[in-house]
Amino acid sequence: MKQSQHFLDNAENCAQLAEHASDEPTCNRYKRMEAAWRALAREQDWLDGESSPSEHAA
Repeated sequence: MKQSQHFLDNAENCAQLAEHASDEPTCNRYKRMEAAWRALAREQDWLDGESSPSEHAA
């Protein structure tokens, strides 16, 4: 499995945790973590040559 897929799996886990969070600060924290994992996945794809720098900037 690609490293970026592991990152995307972590992002999905954070999204699910955000849905079930007991309060807004916790929900927001999981959403920020989800966004960070998705950014790492995009960066890893770029480092692996699977996306161009222009795609990475978008």
